Amino acid sequence: MRVVFLAPTFPPEMIQYTRGLAEVGAKVYGIADTPRAGLPKELKPYLHDYLQVPRIMDEDDVIERATTWLKGVPVDRVLANWEPLVILAARMRERWGMPGMSSDIVRGFRDKQLMKERVRAAGLRVPKSKRCTSQREIREAAEEIGYPLVLKPIAGAGSADTYRVGDAKELEATLQKVRHVQELSCEEYVTGEEFTFDTVCIGGKPAYENIAAYLPKPIEARSNEWISPVIITVRDMYQARLKPGVELGRDVLKALGMGDGFTHMEWFLTPRGEAVFGEIGCRPGGAHIVDQMNYTSDIDLFREWARVATWRSFEANVPRKYNVGIVFKRAFGQGRITRVEGLGQWLKEAGPWCVEEALFRPGMQRRNWKNTLLSDGHVVVRHPDWAEAHRLSFAAATGIRLFAQ
Repeated sequence: MRVVFLAPTFPPEMIQYTRGLAEVGAKVYGIADTPRAGLPKELKPYLHDYLQVPRIMDEDDVIERATTWLKGVPVDRVLANWEPLVILAARMRERWGMPGMSSDIVRGFRDKQLMKERVRAAGLRVPKSKRCTSQREIREAAEEIGYPLVLKPIAGAGSADTYRVGDAKELEATLQKVRHVQELSCEEYVTGEEFTFDTVCIGGKPAYENIAAYLPKPIEARSNEWISPVIITVRDMYQARLKPGVELGRDVLKALGMGDGFTHMEWFLTPRGEAVFGEIGCRPGGAHIVDQMNYTSDIDLFREWARVATWRSFEANVPRKYNVGIVFKRAFGQGRITRVEGLGQWLKEAGPWCVEEALFRPGMQRRNWKNTLLSDGHVVVRHPDWAEAHRLSFAAATGIRLFAQ
């Protein structure tokens, strides 16, 4: 089994997917714009060969260089787990005539407006939305959809350049912040709780499923620096209250023609108990959510994804043992971390339920909290009881404090 894997070095968790591919017997041909000499040492044992390209985002150039490089090599799969490269992977599959989702199907997972149109056509509840390429179109869409609304990039990932707009005055201010974005989705703001629906699929059918709760909603966490965002996987994901979200997620996969691999969907649960589609990607979620899922069931989804992507088989047992909370911390102040308060007390309180602690230490430079959810480090806690996992997560969110100057 010969596999081309795009961007095995970035984001950093792609090293784990490369490992998974090697461990299930694949020969991995990596392609990226990282110089060969700069490849992480932990990645090298899992690569069979590597091609450095000038710009990984230059799709036509990458396809031509890879075609020349692999001339005479019978490749079986082309894979990508980083959002900006999923269409490139599909185009390479089409060029070389190999299995996998087409570029048209993948575009339905990448283009947020097309995605909503296809999901809506299947009779599923989606927010009202319009594709906009100018400020005039945005203003017109806002009048039609009404406030509050959300502005987000058509081909974005995460919450980058995503804003909640409460009225016409806020819209004018927001338009200045998104001037650099070529295509935007102007859509209805859905009131309610926000969750994920994550899967590893074989032929569009989930072999593994997960739900996680965003606390608070990402758009709110991104708007307030003082918030420590919390995400908790739900052990009892098939409870009656969340059943509409599971059903919605499975129906969305059918509507969009999902094939093999990871999906990461976001959906809303309204106060009336209605599940409303948000968006979906045909790739894993970021911000350590795959690590959370691994802690939830004591499995290795990096390896199981690789087994699915190559051999179309999922072998792990998946008992849902724990609710797993991750808490991302943001330091007070700017510059370098000067001190961390409350960590020792929280670790003592969490005891064996803390499974990971990766907070920044004094001397480390703060990250720009608007550019990454990872912020200034995180802690991970798990517990079989939801209330206790929730309590320990928010004890970290409020009790641990980082300072910078």
